[in-house]
Amino acid sequence: MSSAPPPAPATQGKTLLAYGVMVVVTVALFQLVRKAGAGLVAPAPTSPATFGQGSPAAHNDTLFHVLLALAVVIVASRLLGMAFKWFQQPAVVGEVIAGIMLGPSLLGRFAPSVSGYLLPPAVAPYLGILAQVGVVLFMFLVGLELDTSLLRKKTHTTIAISHASILAPFVLGSVAALWIYPQVSSSDVPFGIFALFMGLSMSVTAFPVLARILTDRGIQKTRIGVIAISCAAVDDVTAWCLLAFVVSVAKSKVGHATVTIGLTVVYVAVMLAVVRPLLERAVRRHELVRNVTQQTTALVLVGLLLSSLATECIGVHALFGAFLLGAIVPHESLLAKSMKQRLEDVVVVFLLPAFFAFTGMRTQIGLVSGLQNWLICGVIIVVACLGKFGGSALAARLTGLDGRDAATIGVLMNTRGLMELIVLNIGLDLRVLSPTLFAMMVVMALVTTFATTPILHLLQRGRAEEAAPREGETSEASG
Repeated sequence: MSSAPPPAPATQGKTLLAYGVMVVVTVALFQLVRKAGAGLVAPAPTSPATFGQGSPAAHNDTLFHVLLALAVVIVASRLLGMAFKWFQQPAVVGEVIAGIMLGPSLLGRFAPSVSGYLLPPAVAPYLGILAQVGVVLFMFLVGLELDTSLLRKKTHTTIAISHASILAPFVLGSVAALWIYPQVSSSDVPFGIFALFMGLSMSVTAFPVLARILTDRGIQKTRIGVIAISCAAVDDVTAWCLLAFVVSVAKSKVGHATVTIGLTVVYVAVMLAVVRPLLERAVRRHELVRNVTQQTTALVLVGLLLSSLATECIGVHALFGAFLLGAIVPHESLLAKSMKQRLEDVVVVFLLPAFFAFTGMRTQIGLVSGLQNWLICGVIIVVACLGKFGGSALAARLTGLDGRDAATIGVLMNTRGLMELIVLNIGLDLRVLSPTLFAMMVVMALVTTFATTPILHLLQRGRAEEAAPREGETSEASG
């Protein structure tokens, strides 16, 4: 296929001449307009700000620092995330640590001027808004990834383990509140709310992180992997329902808590009875045409915002509305896959680092000082592990799994990760958690998530070593 011949020199000359004439005519016309308007008088200014002065300078300075903070946080999150993946750790651990390092716990302590320039207090509200939007979208993605068919597989193993992994840490966490409350809480926080939140924060399992660990190790389709995913799915739904309940009680006065819970039940019923059939009909239509348009994406996002807005107005958190809408979209549908593909990179790479930075600015590890505070932090970690690991492993053992498989289930269910941080930030926003206790709970979330992969590696290696002699014995017998 031949290309078009280049224009002749005469044609080029005419084009340049025409362009020059247009520029000259435009300048001349503007000069005429300017002279004609020189004598016009406009109304007096209605604001005290003078032309060319005032808020724009402050706005530009804040925008500069927000953009700088986002760039630094994204780079730090990606680098530490890759480093932790190289050590066979979940990338989210590195990303969380990156946010904490840039905050007052490390950079703010050893280089306060640098920290104050990169993350000045003025950017906190803007990062907070970005973080909230990012977490709402992330919870929608978590709902999309949730295979609700797992919830319908009512095997006795799944039900026993999932319930034990919620109830045991909840009870232990609420009991531990009896000792923790007088030391790190305040008198304006009712003990009942504090105990509810301590129990809930001990009960969380990071469903996305657990699924990623199983996939990275190639055991997501084994019997243990399927059991762990099923239990985590049930755990996730139960934990977020409990969170909605706790938030509704914490936000409402005693007389209004029942109304809030009743409205939440009505909201869930409408989502399941009305919205889900509409979504299933839309999914079938898109499966036929094999295409998800921008119009469809816009409608889903508007539905996401309205669902989040509804739960926020009811008195539970906007996250619950985002999660439930994602959960009722059919898991394997083209619509779910398309929405995940379009949103995941923006949320994970751009918006979640803002959440990590915002969390890091609120986490002051220095508040956990002295033997007493570190003792409390250690007790929180032990209670969290005993409740989650112990409850899950014991239930798995009682349902017929051997000791190593039961321990594997317990270790996996003890993974908390980003989901725990979301719960903790809500607790800090509601002032149920003090800054000191918030820092302790962040340490607990990091320790329990960090411990999952190395312990799982030891358990799997032990399983392989047990299997090898039996294979050798079989070959000798056959020989």
